Amino acid sequence: MLASMTDIRLAVGDTAPDFTLTDDKGGSVSLSDFRGKKVVVYFYPKADTPGCTTEACDFRDSLTQLNDADIDVVGISPDRPEKLATFRENHDLTFPLLSDPEKETLVAYGAFGEKKNYGRVVQGVIRSTFLVDEEGKIALAKYNVKATGHVARIIKDVL
Repeated sequence: MLASMTDIRLAVGDTAPDFTLTDDKGGSVSLSDFRGKKVVVYFYPKADTPGCTTEACDFRDSLTQLNDADIDVVGISPDRPEKLATFRENHDLTFPLLSDPEKETLVAYGAFGEKKNYGRVVQGVIRSTFLVDEEGKIALAKYNVKATGHVARIIKDVL
C-alpha cells in the first residue's frame, strides 16, 4: 500500500498536508497548531541512531536562531512516543518529536518510499525537511538531505 504512493513530491507553493500525531509526551500536535507561524517539519528514519541524533542536535543547537525568526521546529519519525521520549531526554531536545508509526504523514509528504541504503534499494524513511509558511503552504522542500550540515543549509536558505 505505501509503495504505490512514493511518487509524491511536494514543491514550493503546495498546501502542506495537515496531520495530527502523538508527541513524545503523549499529547497531540497538529500542523494547524502552527497556523500563523512558520514551522520546519523534518522527517528522520529512527531515533537515537547516529545520523538522526546529529540532525536532531543540530536543530536543538539552532533552535534559538530559528525561533528568533519566528520559526518553530517539529521532528517526525515512525518511532513510538516512548522511544521519542527517551531520545528527547538523552539529547536534551527542546522541540516536539512526533510519532507516525502508520507512516501516513511520511507518505503524504513524500518522505517514505524507495531509497538507496548501502547500495541496495529499500523501502524506508527518506530524510526530508520542509518549511511550512504562516498560511500552511510549502515554502521550502528538501528531499534526501544529509544529516550532517543540513540544518546550517536550511538556515542559510530561510534566514
